[in-house]
Amino acid sequence: MAMLMRISFLATPSKPPSSFSDSATIYQKPTPSPSRFHWSASSRRRAGILAMADGPVPTVLVTGAGGRTGQIVYKKLKERSDQFVARGLVRTAESKEKIGGADDVFMGDIRNAESIIPAIEGIDALIILTSAVPKMKPGFDPSKGERPEFYFEDESYPEQVDWIGQKNQIDAAKSVGVKQIVLVGSMGGTDINHPLNSIGNGKILIWKRKAEQYLADSGVPYTIIRAGGLQDKDGGVRELLVGKDDELLKTETRTIARVDVAEVCIQALQFEEAKFKAFDLASKPEGTGTPTTDFKALFSQITTRF
Repeated sequence: MAMLMRISFLATPSKPPSSFSDSATIYQKPTPSPSRFHWSASSRRRAGILAMADGPVPTVLVTGAGGRTGQIVYKKLKERSDQFVARGLVRTAESKEKIGGADDVFMGDIRNAESIIPAIEGIDALIILTSAVPKMKPGFDPSKGERPEFYFEDESYPEQVDWIGQKNQIDAAKSVGVKQIVLVGSMGGTDINHPLNSIGNGKILIWKRKAEQYLADSGVPYTIIRAGGLQDKDGGVRELLVGKDDELLKTETRTIARVDVAEVCIQALQFEEAKFKAFDLASKPEGTGTPTTDFKALFSQITTRF
């Protein structure tokens, strides 16, 4: 399936919608190589000096680093060690081992504010890629034309994960004086009746939106990225599109590769034009348009603060 579930239920899903997969440890697929953006270190410096600091290399924490998009962001940061000191936060030892088990990967539960303090201490920036993940109820038989049903485990509802968990991260990051927080959310939040809100009665987009508003009101420089339907495809080969208020959902360009989302997260740390901005993000199909490489120009198109 083309992973359009976060946008439309026209197709019958056989697994949790792609919106929820970033912090999941289920349905793992090999992730596309994040190296399609073939930029040398000198090219990246010419593209833009870190907006956060001109001194020591900044330390960046990726939460949800065991998820399918989080893994890519963490790996990209590690590959750019001349620009960033990477840290990851995962919930389980299994997730830590999955991304290499390095000492810079911390374990903690975002629902427990104290448990994430060791990971937060000393960071300069935070990239939030955590999300509640529904599970499919057993007994689903697609051969009978049935639609699967999903549920959230106790204490793992969007209210606990996407609201309380993200609030805990924002509060902790603010307390240590971070210079920027990048939060990855989902398109669809302007529609209270969006189908994703009915999954497991979780109201996931409502809670995500509440966390986004909390971040925007926090006083910390922020970048809120509301991604379209996430796809497991190569990145760096499409023209990226930014929008507002779910306008892109009314078009045919409503999806984006995870690798491209990961790249935008990191590029947002490098340009003042990305700060205090919130935007929808999708891409044109591969082979149409011009692949995006000028991220300063991309962020300059955005005028919306929320």
